[in-house]
Amino acid sequence: MPIKVYKRTTAGRRNSSVNIREAVTTSTPEKSLLRPLKKTGGRNHSGKITVRFRGGGHKRRYRMIDWKRSKDECSAEVLTIEYDPNRTCNIALVQYEDGEKRYILAPLGLEVGQKIQSGEAAEPRTGNTLLLKKIPMGMGVHNIELTIGRGGQMVRTAGGSARLIAREGTKATIQLPSGEVRVVHINCRATIGQLGNIEHMSVRLGKAGRKRYLGRKPHVRGSAQNPVDHPMGGGEGRRAGGRHPCSPTGKLSKGGKTRSKHKSSNKLIIRRRRNKRGGQLVL
Repeated sequence: MPIKVYKRTTAGRRNSSVNIREAVTTSTPEKSLLRPLKKTGGRNHSGKITVRFRGGGHKRRYRMIDWKRSKDECSAEVLTIEYDPNRTCNIALVQYEDGEKRYILAPLGLEVGQKIQSGEAAEPRTGNTLLLKKIPMGMGVHNIELTIGRGGQMVRTAGGSARLIAREGTKATIQLPSGEVRVVHINCRATIGQLGNIEHMSVRLGKAGRKRYLGRKPHVRGSAQNPVDHPMGGGEGRRAGGRHPCSPTGKLSKGGKTRSKHKSSNKLIIRRRRNKRGGQLVL
């Protein structure tokens, strides 16, 4: 069982669980692909907090991921499946025929010793990266490019998988995990398969300390703050706020449009993602 649920030995253990990561084969990362990762604590270059409730957390090192998968006509062997503290899905260390090592996102079913390829000559198998014009219709893909040669930008989270549903001319239509249907150029690349670590959302932290390990500080409701700190703060007794929910700067937080009307990629979105109630979400 990938998820281990603890017994109620203490208050912190009650209702908590961990991912035992059966797919991970090693805990030692490749040193040549590690980079230092500086923490900001939610502050900008002036030292002012621009993102609230950030800070602390365990020390991390960044793993250099090969988003482009542009090394064609050269197969690679999967050496290890590893845990990455900087993302929800696992990563795989692969070694190409010329000896170069790279990290890639590990799809579900990828095993140590398996051979993977990229480019037009690659077969549509799990872990291979192809152009969208070479991928069979209806197949699940991840790490999808938005711009030719820029590298994967969509569907990179644990359990993520999009579906290629149509092709016409130089455009390919993709249905994203959110339900959004979007148009992408057929010469953009995508990787075959569904990303692994699908049990990620089933883990229950169980105590506030595990949240702090992730670098997330306690989130304070606006109505529980003082009037000087938040527009919804203050009042006699436990007031509900006295106005529509908003951010500390007064921006409405429910029902407001967040996407720019003049964004150039608006024309590439055929259908918007759907909200939790099943209706279409217009942004």
